[in-house]
Amino acid sequence: MLQYPQIDPVAISLGPLKIHWYALTYIAGFAAAWWLGNVRAQGRNSGWNRLQVSDLITNSAIGVILGGRIGYVLFYNFAGLLENPLSLFYIWQGGMSFHGGLLGVGIALWLFARSTDKSVYQVMDFTAPLAPLGLAFGRLGNFINGELWGRASDVPWAMVFPGDALKIARHPSQLYQFALEGLSLFVIIWFYSSKPRPAFAVTGAFCVAYGVFRTYIEFYREPDAHLGFVAFDWLTKGQQLSIPMVIGGLAILVAAYKFDYFGKTEAREKRQEARGKR
Repeated sequence: MLQYPQIDPVAISLGPLKIHWYALTYIAGFAAAWWLGNVRAQGRNSGWNRLQVSDLITNSAIGVILGGRIGYVLFYNFAGLLENPLSLFYIWQGGMSFHGGLLGVGIALWLFARSTDKSVYQVMDFTAPLAPLGLAFGRLGNFINGELWGRASDVPWAMVFPGDALKIARHPSQLYQFALEGLSLFVIIWFYSSKPRPAFAVTGAFCVAYGVFRTYIEFYREPDAHLGFVAFDWLTKGQQLSIPMVIGGLAILVAAYKFDYFGKTEAREKRQEARGKR
């Protein structure tokens, strides 16, 4: 068994002002996305510039924060929301959902595309490779906070987390998520997107890969105490939300590659635009 590193969740304390590591991981995630976005924008015929990347990251950050919070109370604490609707705004109590953040970013990217000359698929496929490092930083924040720990285990690297009332050794599932949903997902999607792909293929690949990783890791992560297993005595809320991502992502990939559905749609839009300019 490994000793859990005692890390103060507060990174910087200046009198009444306290800056937590978790907040810094979010900042690091957005900074990494901005940097990677500029790297992609410098590629040949990318069609992107630094200002557009900055606007994209700003919109995405708003989508992550709003969507993540709203998604958490809807997916994980809906009963509490019904009892006290104002709990939606109790951000100091914590609670963010990846799947809610994903929906929030999707809406933000759709609005961004409408305000530019870019199509939705161009914006989403450009953004997908920028997200995994942010997820990696977020899972490090979970580990530092000693939250969202794993199930009981006797593996040599199991840990006893400070907030665990049972004081039993558990999988450090936050680090598993850091490695798979973060670093591994980044490598897969970054290199997959390095060559031209059909419209929405990169987005579809992101959904499939994340959904598979998350579904797998949930077998090692302790279910939320107030929810437990949501079905069949093994299905967790995270799996319930991730499996549809895999199915939807596969459907997108089939439509993109086999039927060229989105490509034909894009070509049709261009023809309509051309006719409108005559």
